[in-house]
Amino acid sequence: MYKRPEQGEYASCFEPYIALVPEGDIVSILERQADETAILLKGLSDAQASFRYGESKWSIKEVLGHMADCERIMAYRLLTIARGDAVPLPGFEENDYVREAGFDRESLEYLLTNFLAVRSATVHLVRSLSEEAWTRTGNANGHLVSVRAIAASIAGHELHHRKILMERYLGSNGFPEE
Repeated sequence: MYKRPEQGEYASCFEPYIALVPEGDIVSILERQADETAILLKGLSDAQASFRYGESKWSIKEVLGHMADCERIMAYRLLTIARGDAVPLPGFEENDYVREAGFDRESLEYLLTNFLAVRSATVHLVRSLSEEAWTRTGNANGHLVSVRAIAASIAGHELHHRKILMERYLGSNGFPEE
């Protein structure tokens, strides 16, 4: 099953994400994260979730929408490579995706439900992988990447953004600073 990816199985830009992921069963980690993110954000109003800590920074809603979009893309990469498809997979520009998505028009409840649905689909996909699928490699955004590195990147990306939400968006009481 899952074994922590080694350097060389992913582009160096993913190292900070992968480094955040604790040792353990990746399926359990992904499931636990979904619960932790839901608990963190559930008490916020839509007005609070529209908070930005800087003029050109994403709102909490946009961060959550980005997390779901990015996970969808990463899960597609994982699926494609796990199934042995050798097609080179494209990159994406996260700022363009957030700008075009209009996440601030959505309710926080909708965005959280969306994120949890995406995470549930990711968990089901990861849980279904065969032993040999974990070490398959492919090309994503011009870089060699393994299936297990993608799974770790998904978990690490969520941890990265949750840390930013807690440090830069949410005050000590768990709500945006006024």
